[in-house]
Amino acid sequence: MSRLILETADLRKQYGDLTAVNQVNFSIQRGQVFSLLGPNGAGKSTTISMLSCLLSPSDGDATIDGHSIVNAPNKVKAVIGYVPQDLALYNKLNAKHNLKFWGTMSGMGGATLNKRIDELLERVELADRANDRVETFSGGMKRRLNIAVGLLHRPKLVFMDEPTVGIDPQSRRRILDMVKELRDEGMSVLYTTHYMEEAQELSDEVGIIDHGKMIAQGTQDELRRLVGEQDTLRLHFTEDAPTADLATSFTQLPFVSTANANEQEVVVTVPDAASVLPDLLAIATEAGQRVRSIDIEEPNLEAVFLHLTGRALRE
Repeated sequence: MSRLILETADLRKQYGDLTAVNQVNFSIQRGQVFSLLGPNGAGKSTTISMLSCLLSPSDGDATIDGHSIVNAPNKVKAVIGYVPQDLALYNKLNAKHNLKFWGTMSGMGGATLNKRIDELLERVELADRANDRVETFSGGMKRRLNIAVGLLHRPKLVFMDEPTVGIDPQSRRRILDMVKELRDEGMSVLYTTHYMEEAQELSDEVGIIDHGKMIAQGTQDELRRLVGEQDTLRLHFTEDAPTADLATSFTQLPFVSTANANEQEVVVTVPDAASVLPDLLAIATEAGQRVRSIDIEEPNLEAVFLHLTGRALRE
């Protein structure tokens, strides 16, 4: 058995003149959490839709547990679970009936299905709401039930597409802990996110995708080495500060690698924060702007994205 659960080969999706995914190549090892990190519109959801056999690639292929998504989609579907960004739930049904419906659609039934439903409701901490209609659930509860649907048939690999978007911090924490538990139990997870903090916490490996292209892949240590020994400075300004102008001024300093405006802050990468900070503050003061606060960070995935693309992850 191959140690790889998933491997893509020049995967591409074309919509007319738009190339949504452009010859993407990456692989995932069994029992690994692989995060696909990139901004909104980078091609993450399109990639997962192709791997889930919901969209046909315009070109290329991928193998999942040895099966081609092009030539053997039914075999692929039998070994994957899919947790879409858009909720796949029926609001008028209760939690248990939602799971029963999707389990039946997967070919499950009888006592086996009922037992699995009870297990999953416990896992996602919704056992006490099993008989309540989904329309009464909070956004976070719906997200957790959505994950339970994707796990019903005990997949070998589960795709989670931005599963924490728009939910409360407590539900987000539960979902992140659940992903780590699944990995510890031997399941493979492909997790898409535009939140750098999530990718840093969860990932054995990370693929950074931008404008439909995979621009870097590796462990977090390997990706951080792309930046070198760079510090990230976040200078926070008042609401009406001309952050774009300040960023342009900062880039004129000889030791500033990049400077990027992002709403009320400017993100600067430099070899040594302590030596450059006085010059940055002097430029801000000369422009009549007051720095409200400063954060200094060692190299992280956002710094990697900034280094590779020249802009911040959440622009």
